[in-house]
Amino acid sequence: MTTETKTRTRPAAVILTPSAEQRIADLMASAPQGTIGVKLSTPKRGCSGLAYSVDYVSEEAKFDEKIATPGGTFYIDGASVLYLVGSTMDWVEDDFTAGFTFANPNAKGACGCGESFTV
Repeated sequence: MTTETKTRTRPAAVILTPSAEQRIADLMASAPQGTIGVKLSTPKRGCSGLAYSVDYVSEEAKFDEKIATPGGTFYIDGASVLYLVGSTMDWVEDDFTAGFTFANPNAKGACGCGESFTV
């Protein structure tokens, strides 16, 4: 009897809206030399505990999640994935502000200024 291993493609931990993908493309178009992608992490910061941080990266880390986008590679910090699974990341601009926004089903609360969240 022959057994066959089946490989299943798993969905990305974070869904990127078209606007977020475009912003990643814009960032990569003007990125410093040696940049291989843009990385989302959740460092401990702020009055609620964790914050969202988006930065350039110049090398892959072993446990990072890697998402290919039309404009460049998007990484999610391996230690942050559990806090972000099922989230949607968007890029929003208006007359007064611009930035990434997050709809995170894992967040149980947030600070008043929106800079940090709890899980």
